[in-house]
Amino acid sequence: MYDDILLPTDGSESMDAVVDHAADIAARRDATVHALYVVDDRSFLTLQEGMKSDVVAGLREEGETATTEVASRLESEGVTVRTAIRKGNPADEVLDYIDEAGIDLVVMGTHGADYERNMLGSVSQKVVTMSAVPVLTVNISERD
Repeated sequence: MYDDILLPTDGSESMDAVVDHAADIAARRDATVHALYVVDDRSFLTLQEGMKSDVVAGLREEGETATTEVASRLESEGVTVRTAIRKGNPADEVLDYIDEAGIDLVVMGTHGADYERNMLGSVSQKVVTMSAVPVLTVNISERD
């Protein structure tokens, strides 16, 4: 049922629980996990081209580190991993990747019911709403 699982990552430490869930599901089903990092370049549209490419290059490097760390962790648990880095609107890129890679399940973090963080809409909310496949959201809100 779940042969290909998408794990969008932002490289933060709060992703640990999300990676744990994806690893557990993938290991039980001998599934491949696709670790995806999206460079959100929308906020850099007003920068001069030279500055924009420097910032985007730095974020791409951050994405390579993030996907490599996720892949290493999953592979140590015997899970097959593919990594990808894209540039654009994160929610749109996740939705496009679902279709292009034949994803069966998305496992992603969410900040839960934190109104201030979610009032403008989050990536996970858009993916949950628009995805043609099931989406497992893992609450990554910091707890006191």
